[in-house]
Parts: sequence; C-alpha cells; structure tokens
Amino acid sequence: MTTPADFSDAPEILARLATRFSCRDFEPVAIARDTLAAIVADGVQAPSSCNQQQWHFVIVDDKATKLAARDIAGGNPHFAECSALIYLCFQKGWTHNNFSVVQSVAGACYHMMLSAHLRGYSSIWNAGIGDHKRLRALLGLPETFEPQGALAIGAPRETAPRVKAPRRPVSEIHSWNRFERPAHTLYPAKPAPFYPFFDISNENNPFAEWDPTCWTWDQVADFRGYSVWAKSPLAGVYVSRRQGDATERELDMLGPLPSGPANVVDVMPWGGTATTRLALRLPAGARLSVAELSPHNLSFVMERLAREGVPLANVAGVTMDGPRLPFDDASVDAVAALQTLEHMPDPEAFLDEARRVLRPDGQLVVSVRNRSSDYGDEWSHGEARGQVPNQGPFTPLPAQRVRDWLAKRFTIEAEAGIAVDGDGSAYVETGEASHSRRLYAARCRPAPTGR
Repeated sequence: MTTPADFSDAPEILARLATRFSCRDFEPVAIARDTLAAIVADGVQAPSSCNQQQWHFVIVDDKATKLAARDIAGGNPHFAECSALIYLCFQKGWTHNNFSVVQSVAGACYHMMLSAHLRGYSSIWNAGIGDHKRLRALLGLPETFEPQGALAIGAPRETAPRVKAPRRPVSEIHSWNRFERPAHTLYPAKPAPFYPFFDISNENNPFAEWDPTCWTWDQVADFRGYSVWAKSPLAGVYVSRRQGDATERELDMLGPLPSGPANVVDVMPWGGTATTRLALRLPAGARLSVAELSPHNLSFVMERLAREGVPLANVAGVTMDGPRLPFDDASVDAVAALQTLEHMPDPEAFLDEARRVLRPDGQLVVSVRNRSSDYGDEWSHGEARGQVPNQGPFTPLPAQRVRDWLAKRFTIEAEAGIAVDGDGSAYVETGEASHSRRLYAARCRPAPTGR
C-alpha cells in the first residue's frame, strides 16, 4: 500500500515563490560560478519538448562582455551591473511552428528564476536583447541557434524597488470548458476573417488598432495599467531619446500660479516622466494630483516620483472614471495634459471636464503629437505599422483640429510648435509655424460661460 505524500509544506513554499519580483537595479558583485552552474542545473529540470533538450544557455560573467551586451541591448543598463547574464538559446528546426522548443526554454528560464530567488538573488527575464547579428558575434553563437532572451541575475541594491508588478485577478484569466473573458481585457484589433500568427511581428502588425476611438476607456485603462509595469519604477525609466528636451518646452507653457496652495492636476502621465519635471517646477505649497485611469498606473508613478527625489507630501494619486476628473467644479488652478489627448477614446469629453474643474482664472496646458507634421507622416508610414506601444493606442492629432476643440471651450493665450522630428531637438516655433511642428502645445483659460 502506497503512503500518501506529505504536501503540508506546499502552501509555505508556494507563498515564498510568489514573492519573487523582477529587479533592474543590481549590486555589481560576483556570484560564484558553481552557484550559477547550479542555477542552470535547476533550470533544466523543467520539461523539454520530446525530451530533446534542444536548448543552450550561455552564462556571461565577464565584465567587458556584459558591457558589450548592454550596448547591444540599448535600453537595459542592468545588463552591465548584474552578476551574470544567462542567454537563453535554442536550436532551430525542432517542432518549430508550434513553438515547442521555445516553450521548453521558457520553462527552464522560470525554473532558473525560482532557483535564484530561493538562493537569495533577484533576477529579470529580458526579451529585448538587441541586434541578433552583433549578439551572435559577441557570443560565438552559430546560425543554427537562436537567442530567445537573457536572464539577468544578481544581488539587488539596497535601494532597488522590492515591488511586484500587479497581477490580474485570477477570475479574469481563466474559464471553464470554453473561452470567456471580461470585455475590458479584450483589446481591439482591426476586423479580419483570420489573424495568421506568422503575418504579425513587432515591426509589422497589420491588425494593430492604434486609433483610441476604437477602444473603450476601460480597455485603455486596463492596457496602460499593466503595461506601465513593463519596467521597474526606477529613476530615469521611460525617458525618450526622441523626446529630448521637449518636455521642458511643453512645461514652459505653464503660466504663473496663484500664491498659496495652488491645485494642479497632471492627467494621464502613464510612467510619470513629465510628472517628475512638473512637480519640480511647482512653487512651495502647491498640491499636485496625478489623475490616471488605473490604480496600477498610480502605484507605479508614485513609486517613480519617490525615486526621482520628488517630495510626496503634497502629491496625491486619483483615479479617473473614463474622461471624468474626480474634482469639484471650479476647484483646480491648472490642468496639464501633455501628449494625452491622442490616447483618449473621446478627447472632447475630457476637454469639457477640464473646463468644468478649472477656476475662472485657471489654465489648461495641453500638447499633442501633431499629425500635420513631418513626424505625423513618419508615424503613419513607419511606427503605426507595428504593434501598439506599451503606453497604449494613440493616433497623432492635426494641430488645427485640436486648436478648434480648444477654441470652443477656452481662450487660447499662447501656442507653440516644438521640434520637427524625433531627433531629440526641442526648438520652439510660434505663430502659424506652430501648426506644422512635431508637437503642438497651447495654454488656455476657460472661456466665459455662454460663449
């Protein structure tokens, strides 16, 4: 007679495994090679398709090679700081179409992450590893093997965010016997009879729906609220080289604020890059409210602000209900909506809300990516052919259309056109030329009632 196995410690073990979090801020200290080899050995206890084990793991612990790997990857500075990178590779050609070998490597990777976690180390899996040709040369990887990603392992810095990215409620991601899923978690795609997998890539997705008017507010909130956690909320994340100094020029549109505790609202900032710059410009005593569609965005932005050195005593996060701002009529001194109208399912509904909450002498500072510009054409023929970015669906708006929307509700005090394309420049044009630059920005005051 077989004695039942004792699984009484399973809840404790599973709870410990669930505390694993992704880390991008490592102490540059070494991990013994026998420990790294043991982590890989734990990983290959994962199942492998047909038991062929057509995987290979290149462990990089050499400082110069890690620096080169960082440069190839581009936006992953932690590649140089971690104790080791483990490149996840597979031999091409085995059950290729249904990704059996890819799934095998993914299973091994997670096994390694749990092994590292139980040994007191942190880790993060990275799909963004850069140009494969350069990487092959660096690693001596033959053409028959494909790099799938890289696992960074190391000891987290004392200051590293020990925050686990939010997980969806289990009720949203499982169903019984047939597919059922809440509508707000189903993202739009352009109508088509079929969506062939191999017709879709990051750079060319003919089914991607970039137009936010085809999305509901709840869908946009859901998308942004999870994807913002694609990175840890470290200082300097989501800072765009293409944007350059343009954020400062957008914020230059902000007029003087009243003396005393001015109430300022930053609308839909996503990762908080502009929020950081705005907060540091506000006079002492000013109160800043960060208005976002999802509490997950707010938790990220508040952690980000703290790590950017922004005092949080006068900063609060508030959740929008669609376009509605949770403030009383005529209670706000300034609303900042920087490059947000183009993300909204109904921008005019939001502008009505902005006018409602602003005091008679309040101000709206708004900017948009301008469809009537060289950048707009580049976006249409290039960027928009790919997948929807992490900040959610957006479509650049013609400057004149935005100006017409503003003129219906506000008195436009100042206009500016910022830069031509995404080269990081941020020079400012005024007058008619402002309508043809990459960014169109304006400062407005509420128009008299009845206008």
